[in-house]
Formats: sequence, structure tokens, C-alpha cells
Amino acid sequence: MRAPARAGFDVPPPGLTRMRLVATGLLLAMAAVYLASRSLMPVHPVWGFVNAFAEAGMVGGMADWFAVTALFRHPLGLPIPHTAIVPRNKERIGDQLAQFLRENFLITSVIARRMQRLDVAGAIARWLTDPAEGAGGRFRAGASKMVAQVLEALDPHRLGGLFKGAIATRVTEMHVAPALGQFLKAAMAENRHLPLLDSAIKWASGALAENEHLIRQIVHDKAGAILRWTGLDETVANKLIDGLSGLLNDMATNPEHPLRLRAENGLDRLAWDLRFDPAFQAKVERMKEELIANPAMQRWLEGLWEQARAGLLAIARDPERAMRGRLGDVLRQIGDTLRSDRRLACAINRFVRRAAVGAATDYGDGIVRLVSETVHSWDTRTITRRLENAVGKDLQYIRVNGTLVGGLVGLVIHAVDVGLG
Repeated sequence: MRAPARAGFDVPPPGLTRMRLVATGLLLAMAAVYLASRSLMPVHPVWGFVNAFAEAGMVGGMADWFAVTALFRHPLGLPIPHTAIVPRNKERIGDQLAQFLRENFLITSVIARRMQRLDVAGAIARWLTDPAEGAGGRFRAGASKMVAQVLEALDPHRLGGLFKGAIATRVTEMHVAPALGQFLKAAMAENRHLPLLDSAIKWASGALAENEHLIRQIVHDKAGAILRWTGLDETVANKLIDGLSGLLNDMATNPEHPLRLRAENGLDRLAWDLRFDPAFQAKVERMKEELIANPAMQRWLEGLWEQARAGLLAIARDPERAMRGRLGDVLRQIGDTLRSDRRLACAINRFVRRAAVGAATDYGDGIVRLVSETVHSWDTRTITRRLENAVGKDLQYIRVNGTLVGGLVGLVIHAVDVGLG
């Protein structure tokens, strides 16, 4: 599986190509000086020092070139043992990187201690209220850029799977029947169910008016030949439609209508069953599980994640645009409230700390698997390129230093040899 290219990881850092050329050019220069100084050694003893410096520098440069290259690939394409170390061990590197992350960062005590020093509410307030040219605006721009890069760098399918799995797990673990029953009982106690009943009656009236022709056709088809010949089928249909229409009108205008009262009694019974009837609760739980397992629900959750990710990216890429208009007014009002209400700010900070610790506890293993599986999915060229680019110019400086240090060591050895001779 070939990992997709991403700008932040696959593009060589500035100056890396130039440093490769410098290190290689220095090695070639040592080889040229070595060859030239060999013919000049009889002319003057100083050329012996030059020759020793160039010879040792060439050896040091070649040794460090071999060492640097052997980390990522086979030197000269030869399958020399103990070379191409990173590609051969990419699975182990991924596992150890994930384990390092788990043992050093996703520990609840470490996260709690770090989160204790963070004023998340204050940062949110600055984010929301400061102008674009102020500190909050610069913070918005920097943080938004970081958020956008993180969202673009992470595998959307794997992250979406974690998101979908987290929601499904939470909903599966939650006993929805008692909560629904309590919600329905509270709504009925405050008469918040009445608009729902009124809407249902209004919808039924509209459906009756729109489908009068179907009722007339059904009565006509079911009536006998004599009724159709005498036109009584039309009279029956009119009476039926008028009766239903009158019934719905009475229900809409009379709060004490027997059918309305019966509907309210049914809702009250439903609320009781949801809270106290084990058989009915088990039935609701089965319906919930079937709903979660339904492919349509899974697709809806995937679409929900994609919409959320797209919205976050749009805001992260242009935070000032999000701060304009009515949305910006609402956000700034929230920021002002966070600045002025210390109790609210403390509550938010406490909630964020607990959420971070809880997320590390609940999803730490999932994050570790995500890191490990992502590294496993990279091919050898991808992981070689990304790690080499991450190290940057330092590897090439090692080659340069090896060439120069090797030359100096050769110069010292030659001076000692001349002195002893």
C-alpha cells in the first residue's frame, strides 16, 4: 500500500539537497587533492601533509557516507548485511514509536499534570475576542494553521473510523430507554408534548385533505353495484370525509377531547414502560442495536464525520472569515462571557482536563494502534523518505564533519610519523 504524499512530510526541507551536494563535493575534492598531492610529494615535504589530510578525509567521508546511507538503503544497491536498517525494521519502529507514545504521553498522570497548567478557557476567550492584528488574532492564525495541518496529515478514514467507533460505543453502552422515559415524563409535566400533538393533528388534517380522492376511490371500489348506480357511494364517501375532518377539527380545538386524552394517556404509559418495564426496555435496546448496526446509520455517521472535518478545515484555513457576520458576533459574545465569568472558566478548564484524561484512558490504545498501523502501511520508500527528511541536513553535516575530522586525524598521524622518523 502506497501512502499518499503530504507536503509536510514528503517534501525535502530547505537546504537538504544543497547540503548533499556540499558533502559529496567535499568528498570528491578530497579525492582530487589526494591524487594531485601524490605527484607533488617529492617536490616539498608539505605535500605529504596535504596528501595525508586528503587521504584520511577521503576515508572518513566514505565511511560516514556508508554509515548514513546504510540507515535508509543499501549502499550502491548492494545487499550488504546490516544495511537499509530503517526499511527492514519499519514494523518494529512503528510498534516502538507507538509504545513510546503510550508510555510517555498518554499516561493519565502526565496529562493531568500538564493540563493543570493550561488555561483553556482563557485561550478560547482570546481566540474569540481579540482582533485579527492582536495577540489573539495571531494565536488564531497560528493555532488554525496547526489544526489544519494536523487534520490534513491524519488519515481521514482511520480517524473517521475512530470517531464512528467512539460514538457507536457510547450509544451502545448507554441505556436509552430510561433516559427517553424520563425525558418524555418531564416534557409532559411541562406540557411540552402539546405542540407535538397539535402538529400530528394538523398533519393528519392536511393528509386527509390531500388524499380525499383516494378515499372516494376506495369507497367507490368497495361499494356494490346498486350503491354506485344510485350514487350513494359518493354520499358515503362525503360523510366519511366530513366525519374524519370534523373529528380532527374537534381534537385541534378542544384540549379535553377524549381522543386527545387517550393519546396523552398512551404517552404517559409509554413513559412509564420506558422507565420501569424490563421487557419493554429490552425491546428498545434491541431496536437501538439494530439501528446502530444498520448500514444506513453507519453511512450517516461517516457522513457526519466528513461534514465535521470539512467544517473544521474551512474554519482552520480562514479563521477570520468565520469571525465575520452573525457567527462572529455570537463567538465574540461567548468569548466575553468566558473572560468575565471566572466560575464558568474554571468549570470549562476542569471539564477539559477530565475529558483529556478520560480520552487518554478510553482511546489511548486506539491512538497507539493508529500510529502503529499507519507506519506499517507505509512502503519502504515512504518511511525512508519521511524519516530522512525529518532528520534533515544533520545527516549531511555528519558526512562533512567525518571528512574534515578524518583529514585532521590523518594530518596528526602523519605529523607523528614524520616526527618519529
